[in-house]
Amino acid sequence: MRVAAIDCGTNSVRLLIADISGDELTDVERLMEIVRLGQDVDRTGRLAPEALERTFAAMRGYRKLIDQHGAVSTRVVATSATRDAANRDEFVSGVLEIFGVEPEVVSGAEEAQLSFTGATRSLATAATTTATDLAPAATGSVQGPVQAPFLVVDIGGGSTEFVVGSEAAQGALSVDIGCVRLTERHLRGAGDPPPAEAVERVVADIEAALDQVAAAVPVAGARTLVGLAGSVTTVAGISLDLPEYDPERIHHSRVPAARVHEVSADLLAMTHDQRAAIPVMHPGRVDVISAGALILDRIVRRFGFSDVVVSEHDILDGIAWSQV
Repeated sequence: MRVAAIDCGTNSVRLLIADISGDELTDVERLMEIVRLGQDVDRTGRLAPEALERTFAAMRGYRKLIDQHGAVSTRVVATSATRDAANRDEFVSGVLEIFGVEPEVVSGAEEAQLSFTGATRSLATAATTTATDLAPAATGSVQGPVQAPFLVVDIGGGSTEFVVGSEAAQGALSVDIGCVRLTERHLRGAGDPPPAEAVERVVADIEAALDQVAAAVPVAGARTLVGLAGSVTTVAGISLDLPEYDPERIHHSRVPAARVHEVSADLLAMTHDQRAAIPVMHPGRVDVISAGALILDRIVRRFGFSDVVVSEHDILDGIAWSQV
């Protein structure tokens, strides 16, 4: 069965066209465009006209690919920015016109469940293998098995989802900390690189959100931290010192806690131009990666994980699986 999955987040819009047979999902197309749909939503409560047009332009290109590849089912999921926007009806009508289906503005809990399914379906077979089997090229890889239960963390542009479980989710929470939201709230215009007091305000927001997570989600029972989305994969690419972004090298790599802390501190100390010069850096992440890396850093510190397993499979895969 060939399906199409579209994830429209705060920072990017992504497409997965995949063939699903039994327990196997095979990519046909996997694409991402930075559209910054959530531009200024935290401040204005509305989707900006130019942000909507950037998003619709990317989606028109995706529609052509879906038609070319003959997907028999399409599901469009929208997350944090659209949940927060007063004018989300404009987004819904635009998507309906392009795809012929309405976007589902999912709750944070459903977003977490989709991310968990996408990330852990491929970890089921990895749970009995060693870290070196998963990532032989990962400098400083931590030895040991990938063990359930998992804490899956999806660091998005507007929100971050936390879900704990083994074969199914046992607890989930979405909190309003994301790389775009925190950048716009505290780092934009603060300085380049930002001063310590601006960083401290970001940390305070993150820690307040992690207080909510600790109270609502059984994090203490998790054995393995699994990190998803662009902030995490970029940190992994930097940690691996890759000459260019390589999803095959990044997928299921393990980044030791010490490297997470080091990369986060380095990014916060860099100027915009220095971050832009990093080989694995997507141009659309240059201005928000510092906040994204800091979110990962504080999660690792707060919950005491020795490393993070990085997954290129995430909510997109969950959306695809949900159509079977």
